[in-house]
Amino acid sequence: MTPTLVRPRKNPVWLAPSVLSADPGALGDAVKAAEESGADALHVDVMDGHFVPNISFGPSWVQAIRRRTHLPLDIHLMIEEPLRYFEAFAKAGGSTLVFHVEAAGEAPALIRALRDLGVGVGVAFRPETPFTTVEPLLSRVDELTVMSVHPGFSGQKFLPEALPKLRAARSAIDREGLSVELSVDGGVSVETAPLVTAAGATFLVCGNSVFGGGTVGKNLEELRAAAELGRRQRSEVR
Repeated sequence: MTPTLVRPRKNPVWLAPSVLSADPGALGDAVKAAEESGADALHVDVMDGHFVPNISFGPSWVQAIRRRTHLPLDIHLMIEEPLRYFEAFAKAGGSTLVFHVEAAGEAPALIRALRDLGVGVGVAFRPETPFTTVEPLLSRVDELTVMSVHPGFSGQKFLPEALPKLRAARSAIDREGLSVELSVDGGVSVETAPLVTAAGATFLVCGNSVFGGGTVGKNLEELRAAAELGRRQRSEVR
């Protein structure tokens, strides 16, 4: 059975290292190191050169990663016409497939197609897209991904305008009593992790801060401590 992102779970905030930031020549080692060091999931960026200017992993890569890990795979589809590729990525071992609300196609139809495939449903939106665009979809999805960089390249600087969107999304999720994972993707580091968890994020995509230097285990340990700091601050304010 494909691992999912559903609760109950050990950690209140999940860390999902992005394999796009790992050494492609040693991807299997990076996946193994992340799992052994306590990562909660792995994030796989799929780019088609059209929706974003870069090109990256396809279904065969996802299948190869799935063979190397038992962790849930969070598949971020930065592609046009995502409906055409849902089945391929689901069969390859994706746990949750995250499409962009700005991509071609009607979001409700895309959500229904993913439900029919039996995988988790996620929707992401660009920094320039307002939260109100995705808010009507909250009750239909398992994961909402707030982009805190412009999608397409790793190693970008965190955009602070993501924080009000996280707060608005957290407020809506709590108000409606939903169990949606609130994900943030881009520029997550020990400096920004407390900010995003204080704003209500529960799922942190972390790339260079895990694979960009030092040991994966130490990097994840520091990120988890930083994320927990922000989560506690939010709890105290509430």
